[in-house]
Amino acid sequence: MIGRLNHVAIAVPDLDAAVAQYRDTLGAQVRAPQDEPAHGVTVVFIDLPNTKVELLHPLGEGSPIAGFLEKNPAGGIHHICYEVDDILAARDRLKAQGARVLGDGEPKIGAHGKPVLFLHPKDFTGTLVELEQA
Repeated sequence: MIGRLNHVAIAVPDLDAAVAQYRDTLGAQVRAPQDEPAHGVTVVFIDLPNTKVELLHPLGEGSPIAGFLEKNPAGGIHHICYEVDDILAARDRLKAQGARVLGDGEPKIGAHGKPVLFLHPKDFTGTLVELEQA
């Protein structure tokens, strides 16, 4: 059901410092920051030959990333994202197998302009999983 790894998301307390580290220290191709108000984050994608890294920084009050950073002040891996061909079929199959879809269970448009869903980390060995329609 799942396809390729789309990205690994890392919550960061200082977006500029994280961008500089990936760009200047690691020599990575870094995209411009992108505000995603519907998700309460500013994202920066780092392009790698086989996937992407997504840097996440809180945007506005009530950002879920702010809560994550309160518990993890240095930042850290927040979630992994897999591609699926049909997000509604994937959701229905996962729910039928007992997996919990976060939120209202309906896909929302993610940072790539495609439908996404998040799956409860307790159902996936402690890892928050994002599914993105390919």
